Amino acid sequence: MDLAPFFAELDARPWADYEHAYGSAADVPDCLRALAGDDEEAADEALGDLYASILHQGSVYEASAQAVPFLARLAALGIRTADLLALLGGIAEGGTEFDGEGDGDGRNDGAATTAEAGEGEGPGESDEAACRRAVVGQLPLLLASVGSDDAEVRQCAVWAAAMTGAAGRVLPVLRERAAVEKVPLVRAELLSALAQLDPAGTASAATEAIGPDHPAELRITALLACVDTGLPWGRSHHGAMLSLLPAEGLMTGRVDQYRAEPLLHVTDALLLRDTDEDRDAAFTLLDAALSSASPEACEEAVRAAESACRLSRGAPQRLAAPLLALATGPRGADVPSVRQALKPLGALAAPAADTLARLAEGEGDAADGALEVLVAVAPERAAPLLARNPAQRPRALDAACGGHFAAAPALPYDSVLLAALRQWLTTLRPGGNSPFRVAALLESWGADAADAVPELCAALPRFPRLVPKVLAAVCPPGQRGPVGELLRTAARSGPAEDRFEAARALYALTGDGTLLLAAVAARLADDRNGIREAAAAAAELGPAAAGLVPALRAAFNAPGAHRSIPEMQADIEIAAALHRITGDPAEAVPVLTGVLSDTEMTWTRWAFVQATRVAAGLGTVPADGPLVPALEALLTDPAQVPGAVLALLALAPGRLDAGRTAGLLLDAAESGTAPVEALEALISLGPEAGTEDVRGRLVRLAGQDLRLEVSGVHGTAVLVDERARVRARAAVGALGGGAASAG
Repeated sequence: MDLAPFFAELDARPWADYEHAYGSAADVPDCLRALAGDDEEAADEALGDLYASILHQGSVYEASAQAVPFLARLAALGIRTADLLALLGGIAEGGTEFDGEGDGDGRNDGAATTAEAGEGEGPGESDEAACRRAVVGQLPLLLASVGSDDAEVRQCAVWAAAMTGAAGRVLPVLRERAAVEKVPLVRAELLSALAQLDPAGTASAATEAIGPDHPAELRITALLACVDTGLPWGRSHHGAMLSLLPAEGLMTGRVDQYRAEPLLHVTDALLLRDTDEDRDAAFTLLDAALSSASPEACEEAVRAAESACRLSRGAPQRLAAPLLALATGPRGADVPSVRQALKPLGALAAPAADTLARLAEGEGDAADGALEVLVAVAPERAAPLLARNPAQRPRALDAACGGHFAAAPALPYDSVLLAALRQWLTTLRPGGNSPFRVAALLESWGADAADAVPELCAALPRFPRLVPKVLAAVCPPGQRGPVGELLRTAARSGPAEDRFEAARALYALTGDGTLLLAAVAARLADDRNGIREAAAAAAELGPAAAGLVPALRAAFNAPGAHRSIPEMQADIEIAAALHRITGDPAEAVPVLTGVLSDTEMTWTRWAFVQATRVAAGLGTVPADGPLVPALEALLTDPAQVPGAVLALLALAPGRLDAGRTAGLLLDAAESGTAPVEALEALISLGPEAGTEDVRGRLVRLAGQDLRLEVSGVHGTAVLVDERARVRARAAVGALGGGAASAG
């Protein structure tokens, strides 16, 4: 096979000018060469590299569209045909922004040549749309491959053709193939594709295929098609789903991995319909699955139940009984994952406390996991168990101090656990997460942890940046003298960062800012990475830090410079510090305006939140100045609406229309974008915003079953939703509707 023309065309493309997930796509030609080579291992690696770069976690890029015709030509030559058809389908699937069937204006009809890649892309066309168009251009290859003698090739071609969305061209070919196909996996892929492209036209075929006379692979696909196309879920569907458990193995070999967990997918889909009938169907199905005699089926049911609890506010109450029965019964030993599923239940899982405590008394990861759950379910029982050997319980300790991101309240104070932590402090050495966890827990206890002051003082040389803050938090009045002297000594010697932390703790404990002034000055002069913290400390000192004003001004990044997000955040802190020290907002206004107008940056949400919070504290600024319009421009971004509204309320309340603003805040809350902050800002608008429509939306928000789709740190969504529900109820009362009406 002469690949010279192929490689010549490949090398003629300016790949270094194209972008993929890791920047320049200059490496794409080498990957394509390796795919076409004789080294099987190198080809496997090249395929993995392509998935990582041009289809990174389902995302597509400029280089993805440019690679499509080359991938298609290799597939047409019989080089890893099934693999490359699947990759083409993934690139098409990533192009979900494409509008319409995918046929465009006809310029992609027929076989697309390499030179045609990217033709038809409009001047403002997204990478997603370009990728979809590029794969649509390869439909002749995809549709011809649907009739291949190789079942795996047929299966991948069916999936890829469906992903193009070009129903008019694809459906006739798939229907013709479905009439003669014998291989169960290919039949399943065909049914899934037909249901996606023609839901109404496939409904009867999907319903018929759930019967026991059909292969299991086809039956499970038919059930997924029934729920995806919105068909009513009845007894036959319920019985068929249970008869197929455990069902995950039936998805092995399928190209479509979106539904890799069938039971979870079905129950989530039913809950998302948001009707009482469908909720009852989902919970009844989970009830039965959790009672299965098969440990594998129970494992699947547990994961589906956890997902249901994240999705539905009513799920924990409804599923507590079957989960508890499984966790505390004889079958629980064969389904260890059920214990973790008790965490979302909180106090509802209290009946399992005895079982969890018994398991937590053991050794190893299983005991640590059981204790981790007990922290959430019955913290008063978890504390003395954690005290027995906290060094051997990293997961439970992490949960006790609120997790990596303080997603939950810390474990309440316990004298026995405090004694254990004091003992551990005498031997604890730097390294790992344990020192941070111990420090967080002691700090959260405040004065209750005062007995740990001697051990903390002894540990200061080992943890010079960690211990000072904890000492300031727990030290009782009677020991402030000796502890202050210890911190004063630490603030006078050692590395700059160590001195800074000691000086900051000394100021918090005694109000003596002399050494902190010196530490801040040193950090501003010598540590560009520490400017943000130094500026924040200067702000704490207030007018006493007047001598630092020249150093703070000098620490600003150059005007117009391309700033990283940390540099942007440092500038915000400097602006805040200058305002706190001088009382004059004049220097802060242009800095904050520049930050809030920097639309070129990505991932700026938290920097903007920080900037709006600082802006809200500036007091009066000219309404016709640059800062107010910059804040008003943020009202188009749901993530920034809460902060922008609070800042405008403080700076220029007359510029806000209460009705429109309330609507924007509710839009942000309902979409799950900073919902708690949005509702707090809504309350700040006052009764003027409490129209009948606003109160009605708040009542629905508080009473709906579906949780808010909160983006952010994994594991915090349920907590944020619960807080939002509480604030929505409070908002109803604050805006004149009476809290009781919100349920």
